[in-house]
Amino acid sequence: MDKSTRFVVIDDDALNNKICRACIEKLYKDTPVATFIDPKAGFEHIESEYSSAAHDDNCILFLDINMPTMTGWEFLDLFDKLDEKIKNRVKIYILSSSVDKRDMERAQANKNVVYYLIKPLTKETIALITYAQKKK
Repeated sequence: MDKSTRFVVIDDDALNNKICRACIEKLYKDTPVATFIDPKAGFEHIESEYSSAAHDDNCILFLDINMPTMTGWEFLDLFDKLDEKIKNRVKIYILSSSVDKRDMERAQANKNVVYYLIKPLTKETIALITYAQKKK
């Protein structure tokens, strides 16, 4: 994997965040992984970290949609208002337990969402995502 890629997981379920971190770190031991149970804090991290000229890292973001303080849809609305420089560096994957076709269609229709994934995240899924990112 490209050494300049970081991971961010935003999910109000702390256990899911631990599972995601473990899967990512099994494949990419030295890759930074930031997890947030508060989507607002996760958004602020994305906004500040990826607007900085201090580094040119890219980000793979796993975003839950059903969260109490801010839904993934609300997060995506805010994300869409960010500078293009930030949006170009962050690839968003919805990671949800919802198998509702309307959620999947809504995610597919959002220009900032790469793909809709069903929980739990696996090492195999991460490997496919990072392989696809390298091919682009």
